[in-house]
Amino acid sequence: MDEQKNSGNPGTARRSARERAYEWIGEAILSGRYAEGRFLDEAVLAAEVGTSRTPVREALHRLQAESFVELVPRRGAQVRVVTSTEMKEIYQARFVIESHAATEICRHRRGAPADARELIEEMEAAGRERDWNTMARLDQLFHASLVRHRGNAVLAEMYDAMRPRQVRLSVRTITEAPERLATIEREHRLIAELLGGHDGEAAVAVLATHLREVPEVVRAFPG
Repeated sequence: MDEQKNSGNPGTARRSARERAYEWIGEAILSGRYAEGRFLDEAVLAAEVGTSRTPVREALHRLQAESFVELVPRRGAQVRVVTSTEMKEIYQARFVIESHAATEICRHRRGAPADARELIEEMEAAGRERDWNTMARLDQLFHASLVRHRGNAVLAEMYDAMRPRQVRLSVRTITEAPERLATIEREHRLIAELLGGHDGEAAVAVLATHLREVPEVVRAFPG
């Protein structure tokens, strides 16, 4: 039945292949299968994903827009190298948005987001399994939930635009410093607790610590 639907609508099949290529290549980059700085061959990717080259090419353009790869003229797609400067700037941008959200949530006494506890528990389960990719995605969902809870759709949209870079950076930082896992988990629980208690000043202070630049992690990134 599905094959008949796809055969009657080539656009559906093409979109499906493009999404499959996008997810497969993005996951390979996040997992470290394709190292930073590596050039990716469209023909090889197509064979590995099981599609033609066109969906792969479309996926690479999307991944470029999300800062996973750079398309270099006459050389193809190269996995972007995350620098220490970019890492600092992402954390700074996150703090500006998240601290504002936390302050307003507490000022209006909205409490913690309804899904905060569940996301924290799922993150901690992924951490115990050392499944850094899943943990990074859940971490982004947790912080994005905080921003959405503020009730400003424009800020939430701006925050979500950082998602691919945020997830990739989270995978890289926890991989470099897995010993910080307990600290990260404790800070997540404290943020939720302080939001529940409407203590905006304390919540912002924890966010400042949570999003600080850790010297040993910064040194692991190129300048």
